[in-house]
Amino acid sequence: EKVATNPHVSPPELLADNPLSKVPTLVTDEGKAVFDSPVICEYLDSLGDAPKLFPADPPMRWTALTLQAVADGILDAAVGRRMQISLPQDEGRRTYDARQKAAIDRSLALLEREVAALEGPLTIGSIAVACALGYLDFRFGHEPWREAHPKLAAWFAKVSEAPALAQTVPVG
Repeated sequence: EKVATNPHVSPPELLADNPLSKVPTLVTDEGKAVFDSPVICEYLDSLGDAPKLFPADPPMRWTALTLQAVADGILDAAVGRRMQISLPQDEGRRTYDARQKAAIDRSLALLEREVAALEGPLTIGSIAVACALGYLDFRFGHEPWREAHPKLAAWFAKVSEAPALAQTVPVG
């Protein structure tokens, strides 16, 4: 069951399950709260017989987890930039924004060089990268990234057609 909540106001129903007042939070059928996206993903991956998002083979696993870390870093930087947009701009904020944008740009360059690691069956890494690129499109569409990263753009166009990902594209 999906429950809409606003974590910025620390609603009691969220605090009952997650003292950090963060989303997402998953409450299992047994009533156990599992929170933060990486932990929820590992929990869900442990269920059922579907192909695993977290590969067992060590080299493949470390590649997937490293890609996930790069994607999480892109999202951390992009969300930080987004939160600063409505605030008065001063030299400190401009420096912060430039530093975060540079981190995103370096990460996109890395993914362009390592795009072969994204190919093949979906892993937690490739899904996280797709989510990060989708967020950049959603919140920073005025800062195009595809032209400078054509291989990454081609991969993203292809993976975005997968129904499971296409259904999650934000609207508005």
